[in-house]
Amino acid sequence: MNHHIARIQQVIEPLRQEIINHKVYSVINNLDDLKVFMQYHVYAVWDFMSLLKSLQIGLTCTTTPWFPVGNANTRYLINEIVAGEESDVDGAGIRKSHYEMYLEAMAQCGADITAIHKFVENLKETESLSTAYEAAGVPQEARQFVDFTFKVIDGGKSHLQSAAFTFGREDLIPHMFISIVGDLNKKFPDQLSLIKYYLDRHIEVDGDHHSHLALEMTAELCGDDEAAWKAAEEVTVASLQQRINLWNGVYNEITGAK
Repeated sequence: MNHHIARIQQVIEPLRQEIINHKVYSVINNLDDLKVFMQYHVYAVWDFMSLLKSLQIGLTCTTTPWFPVGNANTRYLINEIVAGEESDVDGAGIRKSHYEMYLEAMAQCGADITAIHKFVENLKETESLSTAYEAAGVPQEARQFVDFTFKVIDGGKSHLQSAAFTFGREDLIPHMFISIVGDLNKKFPDQLSLIKYYLDRHIEVDGDHHSHLALEMTAELCGDDEAAWKAAEEVTVASLQQRINLWNGVYNEITGAK
């Protein structure tokens, strides 16, 4: 393994463990708790796609006239990931993005999807995150999470976007959460089959194939540049801290600690 990647993985391991063993999972005891979790998490599912597309814009040519950008290996890696995330197959074999799958899973279990729809529609009209947050009543921790993502996007540095994507987003849904959803699905099979499929698919595609592609992409972009690797480590740590903050928000909402 690339020693730079091994170094980042070593540095972030305590944060990863904090996320994987977060107290929020222990308080998801029923359908209502899961709905709260999804109503926060959906913003991370949504902005993940923006991070992904910013990488595609930076690493490939998305304008005309076309010219070759970067090298073909990174082009292949990002295009392969985009194809899987933006046009995967749902349980019925219909092409959908993971975000659209998540929305359908929310609707099936009765979670509120009006807020995320209001947020997206307002953002389309105003192109202002802060205006869209206010219009939709987005929770503070979700706002901070999305703001951080767009700070990385707007920075325009592909190696940092790739690091946040690779280490801060992939393979972070723990098996503990999968088992909670699996247990609830046994009680409510008509309401949770879609979220169970989404999570299974996420583990299958993102946790395996995409994580390998993403690691290769980050290694390619940082190369032998020590400063680039150090900056990648810093953005990775910050992105994991944002995830912990988001999960803290869910925990406080479920337990009434706010």
